[in-house]
Amino acid sequence: MRSLTTALLMTAAFICADSQSRAATALPAVPAATHLADSGPSITAAAPAAQTPPPTATASADPAPVSTLDAAGPDAGTPAATDASQVNPNDSDGIVATVNDTSISDYEVRQRMALFVATSGMQPDAEAKKRIHDQILAQLEDEKIELAEALKKHITVSPAEIDKQINRLIGENRFTIEQLRTTLGNAGTSEAALRSQILAQIAWQKAVEDEYGDRPVVTPEQIDAEMARNAEGANKPHFLVGEIFLPVDNPEQDAKVLKDAQTIESQLSMGAPFPSLARQFSQSPSAAGGGDMGWVFAGQLSPELNAALSKMEPGSVSQPIRGIGGYYILTLRQRQEPLGTKIVQAPTGPTNPDGTLPLARLLLPMGGQPTKNEVDQVMKVAAEIRAHTTSCDQLDKFREKMPGAVYMNLGDTKLTDLSPEIQKVLAQTHPGDVATPFISEAGVEIIARCDKRVITETAYVLPTHQQVEQQLFEQQISALARRYLRDLKRDANIQVRDAHGAMQLASQVH
Repeated sequence: MRSLTTALLMTAAFICADSQSRAATALPAVPAATHLADSGPSITAAAPAAQTPPPTATASADPAPVSTLDAAGPDAGTPAATDASQVNPNDSDGIVATVNDTSISDYEVRQRMALFVATSGMQPDAEAKKRIHDQILAQLEDEKIELAEALKKHITVSPAEIDKQINRLIGENRFTIEQLRTTLGNAGTSEAALRSQILAQIAWQKAVEDEYGDRPVVTPEQIDAEMARNAEGANKPHFLVGEIFLPVDNPEQDAKVLKDAQTIESQLSMGAPFPSLARQFSQSPSAAGGGDMGWVFAGQLSPELNAALSKMEPGSVSQPIRGIGGYYILTLRQRQEPLGTKIVQAPTGPTNPDGTLPLARLLLPMGGQPTKNEVDQVMKVAAEIRAHTTSCDQLDKFREKMPGAVYMNLGDTKLTDLSPEIQKVLAQTHPGDVATPFISEAGVEIIARCDKRVITETAYVLPTHQQVEQQLFEQQISALARRYLRDLKRDANIQVRDAHGAMQLASQVH
């Protein structure tokens, strides 16, 4: 019982933000005094490159000083750049890449990979690990360039700003800072690795704002034109969209970037949370918000993206789409029908002509005499599973993550053949729903309906003048940010260690 409970609690930490609604709404921050007062010293631009892994992740009770990017320089904590003769390819904590005068260590890459596993809940196979390794190394290369640019601009990032983002993360996932630290520690990483990644994101955002903050000019005429387009689009479907964008900077990279995108899409199809992967891998400024693009209407995006959205159902994820500048993976969080569409209420009860329902069951066993605390913990996990299950196949995938859990496809079943408890919880369900978990003699039961989900329709509402202005500003700053990083990368000297331990230009290795 206790080992299963531990596995279930870990799974609860891995079931991340609800991609249907919470990603679109900013949640109140968890009070820093409650959760983050002991978060330890601030992380500087160089923090991720520490060369000796700490034995355990510990938190300091000392107040965190202000975190500044120019406190130690972009390469503090890393060994100086070395030539190929000094690199031992078998040294697991050696240098794997250099970006200008800044080094990236193998330990830093491993920490970031462990962070990805901890925050996504995935257990990638060997091939997936190789692709994820390459993606993370490329991301770290970009971060070194971004942090160096922020350093030139004397950008500062305070611990409070990092705390705010961590509060958002734990708020979205509905767990405490202690649970987060436990999850990170069990995955072989630490809060420090997470804080350093967040620091890089905030620093780059500030650098972009410093460089281009006064460049985007949203005129009243542009707002009026967009408002008019929104009014014209009132008779079209509207989509609440999330994106993961992987740029293709030159044609030679196309096949590799496509493979990377396919790996990410595969992870999403296995249950990895979209916001976590967007924050980890997307190269769009929307990555900081979990890939949230906001509302768009049919025809507003490029033709290839619009064509994909028109065929998607809420909760689904697209295959990689080749668009302008690179590959996109989209998720459709919500859909609004055109103004005036009659709202159809989803039916309850049996939907098959013979009065049966296609059902599936996930059992979380609780042997012996579990304590009240253990029962409460398993029920909490069951509630999380219910909240994040959109199909019977997905329910089966949760079973794969939890040793001891039992999944059964019950097939087409008559309600009268079921126990009173199951009949009761199914009474108020709709097609495709997961019933409220309940306790039976065998354990905690989760019953899912496998019939086609009926999406509750909502009507389109015109955005306000302020919302349109903000959207236009973000579109402009997003395009400028991509160009900014592309120009910095073009001028950077990036060398990566190859399979033989020699340092070569990144273009020759990637």
